[in-house]
Amino acid sequence: MNLSLLKLHIVELLNKHHKITTVAELLGLKQPTVTFHMKNLEREFGVKLFDTRMGKIILTDAGNALLHYATKINALAAEAERVVREFDTLQRGSIRIGASYVPATYLLPAVLHRFAREHLGIHIALSVKTAPVIKDMLARHEIDLGIISAEPFQSPTLLSESLGEDELMLICSPTHPLANETDLTPELIASSSFVLHGKESSTRHVTDKWLERGSRRLPSYLELDSLEAIKQAVMLGEHISFVSRIAVQSEVERGLLVVRPIPGQSVERYIYMVSNKDRHRSALIHRFTEYCSWNQD
Repeated sequence: MNLSLLKLHIVELLNKHHKITTVAELLGLKQPTVTFHMKNLEREFGVKLFDTRMGKIILTDAGNALLHYATKINALAAEAERVVREFDTLQRGSIRIGASYVPATYLLPAVLHRFAREHLGIHIALSVKTAPVIKDMLARHEIDLGIISAEPFQSPTLLSESLGEDELMLICSPTHPLANETDLTPELIASSSFVLHGKESSTRHVTDKWLERGSRRLPSYLELDSLEAIKQAVMLGEHISFVSRIAVQSEVERGLLVVRPIPGQSVERYIYMVSNKDRHRSALIHRFTEYCSWNQD
């Protein structure tokens, strides 16, 4: 069976665009050539892979099964080409980075600025998603490197290296009653007006665990999907929240927020650099990882 990369590319593009003419244009081929490869695939596998419905090409169940592997193979092939082209050169190439919100917003900008300034021919793309999404993107070879804030974890497909602790703290306004409370108890915190992070946030998961551990229920709360909005709400004086210490360093230094340790908090969080175990770490990626230290000047 001659299962070429071109045929697999056609399968992936047909699933996305549903038009033979569009796929032919994207690949620089004639329409009959794409049709020829589609028929060849069906003949080689001995099953129907494509259906035509209302003028659109739709994958059959067998076609979708093939798509699952075609997507992975195409991604690996593209990655292999990039890695080989970039081998032992720091003068050209690209790096695709995925990062969760805290490192993407408060740590990576300085790293990216420094790296880009010293490697002018390198293109860097940053995708900001939740930590679970970044892990999935790494597993699918959609990005080269992930920088995430997460609890300790193990994965059969991913390598992780801790870059430092990401301590979760209670934050409040300097005028809030808890700002100077000498006996800060879980009960006092749970009885206060709270701002929760969005449900997909790793900080929300830790907050929920903290509440569940003591069977605590919040009498009232806001739920905001933006860390900056959470900080602004807390600075107004009536609400409190759990936030990464890294994310509020500037506001604390300016006296806009107060941070307090969370009583009964036993969950550890770290900033991790994560990569796919199956991905060859090129000289370019290796060089970038050397910049990922928050203690650099």
